[in-house]
This record gives sequence, structure tokens and C-alpha cells, in this order.
Amino acid sequence: MAVTIRLTRMGAKKKPFYRLIATDKESPRDGRFLEILGHYNPMKEPAEITIDKEKVTQWLEKGAIPSESAKSLLKKEGLLKATPTGS
Repeated sequence: MAVTIRLTRMGAKKKPFYRLIATDKESPRDGRFLEILGHYNPMKEPAEITIDKEKVTQWLEKGAIPSESAKSLLKKEGLLKATPTGS
């Protein structure tokens, strides 16, 4: 079972907020998940990001792969190192 860390959409129409979750790669975006790792609310100014750092590091150590959007949030919080681009 390949585990991925990604965002799932919550909230009302035109007022989204997101949960950062650990889930099986094959499950749908808003489907079954293994664990909630945090929240992201882009509607507040500035955007509100709440991440349980211990849970995220445990999943990353187990081999979970973050999606592109989750990777950018984890980099903002300092949980992932920024990789240099180019050669």
C-alpha cells in the first residue's frame, strides 16, 4: 500500500478549507483516509496553516510521499527542505 500525504477539500461552496491527510494513493480525493495531519485555510488573511509536525515526520519516515500542494505547505512550515532546481 503506497501512502501519500495530500489535501482533501472541505467547507462550503466558494468557501473552501483543506485537511492535510495521510491516505492510500488509490483512494479518491475526498474518500477514506488514514490520519488527519493538519488544516489549511486559504480564505483567511494571511492563510492559516496548522500542521502536527510529529505525525507528519512519522509518516515521512515510513515512506509517505507528499503531493505537490502538500509539499509546498510542508516547505513553508519547515518540515521539508527546499530542493535546488536546475543542474
